[in-house]
Amino acid sequence: MTTISHDFDVESIDIYTPEAYAGGAPHEVFAYLRREHPVFWQETPEGWGFWAVCRHADLVHVAKHPLLYSASLGGVVYEDLAPEQLEMMRDMVLAMDPPRHTAWRRNLAPHFKAKVMAGLEPRIREIVRGILAEAAEVGELDFAHDVCAKVPTQVVGELVGIPEEDRPQLHRWSEQNSGGQDPDIAAYAAEEASTATINMAMYAIGLAGQRREDPHDDLITLMLAAEVDGEPMTDLQFGSFFVQIVTAGNDTSRTMLSSGLWALLQHPQQLAALRADRSLIPGAVEEILRWANPLHYFRRTASADTELEGQQIRAGDKVAMMYTSANRDDAVFADPMAFDITRDPNPHLSFGIAEHFCLGVHLARLEGRVFFEELLDAFDSIEQIGDATWQRSNLNNSLKTLPVRLSR
Repeated sequence: MTTISHDFDVESIDIYTPEAYAGGAPHEVFAYLRREHPVFWQETPEGWGFWAVCRHADLVHVAKHPLLYSASLGGVVYEDLAPEQLEMMRDMVLAMDPPRHTAWRRNLAPHFKAKVMAGLEPRIREIVRGILAEAAEVGELDFAHDVCAKVPTQVVGELVGIPEEDRPQLHRWSEQNSGGQDPDIAAYAAEEASTATINMAMYAIGLAGQRREDPHDDLITLMLAAEVDGEPMTDLQFGSFFVQIVTAGNDTSRTMLSSGLWALLQHPQQLAALRADRSLIPGAVEEILRWANPLHYFRRTASADTELEGQQIRAGDKVAMMYTSANRDDAVFADPMAFDITRDPNPHLSFGIAEHFCLGVHLARLEGRVFFEELLDAFDSIEQIGDATWQRSNLNNSLKTLPVRLSR
């Protein structure tokens, strides 16, 4: 059994700055906070702070009270956004509160059902096989960037209906949206990074105009026909939704796939078990999502004075749901630091819970299952040939590089 029992100087704890995550998540710190300060006030260098909710049960409590802990009041990231950016975020489903969130979700959910997503499996399998075939020609490569980053761009493109020739640019904008805290990601196109969200939204608005004139059998056309707030979806609302689904679909799936292989390479006996029994893959995908959850946190804002774990939370306080901590809570998971593809039950929170449970859950699980089935079919040997590196980010729990050698 793996245990962590370190003590820390509370005044020196840092779970905010991107540097704290540059070498991987600070799991020892989170274990200490769960034990001693489960609702922890984190001061920031900028002079403000937030409440970090570290235990599984407390995070579930926050998620199940969306009117008290609002996604809309301040958005879902730590930083206070400019008014125009906050308004745009509020048109994303992830930053809506009931009853508006309920109405939007009711209209969107049918298009993301398991049966609908299952219809994409042949095309997803074709996409993955093509990308792995290209990788086989190279042999030695950065698995995170040269393989995993390509898969979700193509899959989301198929789901939404993005023309193939536009997908590389959408991927570029998506990386800039989520990678701005890491200089290695932001620097290669720094002049574009600050406007990536706007550029993507403007692209979506243009695409919406095309679909209104020439409807296709794709999600864009279906979304534009849906009613939100009692009215047909506007192009501006579609632009905000488009930014969310493309960015989230790219980032979280890329992380799931790359972190999944990294976890399996660190646990070769479990990788061998998957090769011997492919029926274990769905459970492995769930454990990957728990053990290497794609997002460290989402923010809420208290709409009224309240109390949690004895801490007085004031109206307007920022409250962070720390998924990276809750997913390793020993009150819920036996031997939580261990990676175990047979873990059952596995009530991880990587898809969220309650009102904001991920709309794309069925697509993510399908994508993970198909990817690892095809990966194990394509290569008899997968060898890590260099150190993995993590993205410098307090939001995205992403591998930046994973050098491997692939052999048939």
